[in-house]
Amino acid sequence: MKRINLIGFLLLFLCLAAAVFYSVVRAQQGDDATRKLWDTAYIANNKTSTKRRARTYRIATPKVPINDVSPDSVVGVTLWRLRSATPRDSGERIIVHDDSDAKEYLPERISPETKLGQGDKLRISVEGARDGYLYVIDREQYADGTVGPPYLIFPTTRTLNGDNKVTVGMLTEIPAQVDSPPYFTLRKSRPDHVAEVLSVLVAPKPLEGITVTDKAQQLTNEQVAGWEKQWNSGVGFLEMGQAAGQAWTKEERDAAGTRALTPLAPAPQLVFYRTAALASQPMLVKLQLWYRTPAKRTHH
Repeated sequence: MKRINLIGFLLLFLCLAAAVFYSVVRAQQGDDATRKLWDTAYIANNKTSTKRRARTYRIATPKVPINDVSPDSVVGVTLWRLRSATPRDSGERIIVHDDSDAKEYLPERISPETKLGQGDKLRISVEGARDGYLYVIDREQYADGTVGPPYLIFPTTRTLNGDNKVTVGMLTEIPAQVDSPPYFTLRKSRPDHVAEVLSVLVAPKPLEGITVTDKAQQLTNEQVAGWEKQWNSGVGFLEMGQAAGQAWTKEERDAAGTRALTPLAPAPQLVFYRTAALASQPMLVKLQLWYRTPAKRTHH
C-alpha cells in the first residue's frame, strides 16, 4: 500500500512539474520572449492578443515587394522629438541637468512627414534583427535638391563612448540617455537648408577605414555613394499607423541597456526591409527630415 501511495505521489509531482514548465515556456514565448522584428511588423494578424491586433503597419513603399524578406535583415527605427514635460503628461521623462537646474523632457514619436522647426530636439532609436554595428550619416539638403557633404554623426566617443554595437532585442539610442545633452538640436545652416538626410547603416562587422573620433567626421561622397549602391538598393519600409505623438514608455527606456524588448513591447515606428537581402550583408536605409516652411509675411 505504501508503495502504491508513493507511486501516486510521484505521478502527481511529475504532472505538477510539467504544468509549471509548460506555463513558463508559454510565458517566454509570449510577453517574456525577445521579439522578432518582421513578426512585429505583421503582428496585426495575430488573433491571440488585443494589444497585438492594435498594431498595424502600412506599406509606405508599395513598389518594393514585401515577399522574400529575410527576418534577420530588417531594421527598426523610431524618431523622437522632445518637448517640455507637464504634470499631466503620461510617459517616461528624460531629465537634463543644466548647471543647478534640472529640466524634464517628454520624448514623443514623430513620423518622417512631421515638419520640424529650428531648435527642435531629436533622438533616434534603432533596433536590429541581428547583432551588428551601427553607423549614422547626416547630410544637409537644400531647396534646389542638392545635398551637402556627408558627416558620420555616430559613432563618436561623445555618444555611448563610441560603442556602436547593436544587440538583438535591445535599442541603441542616439544620443544615449547618459550623454550630455541626450538629444540633437536642429539648426539650419542657411536659409535654403530645407531638410536633413539621415542614412542609418547596420553592418555585421565594423566598417573598414572608419576610426571613431570625438566629433562628427566628414566622409567622402564617393565612399557613401559606394555604400548606397551596394546596400540601399531595393529598400522599402513600413510605418506604424496612428503611433505618431505617442510618448516614450518604460519598456523602451529600459531596452536601451537593461532589458530586451518582448513581442508585446512597443514596436518601432518604422521597419525597413530589403527584398532578397542576406543576413550577412550590411543594410543602409535613408530618411529625410523636413523643416517647416516659414510663413510668408503679408505687407499692408
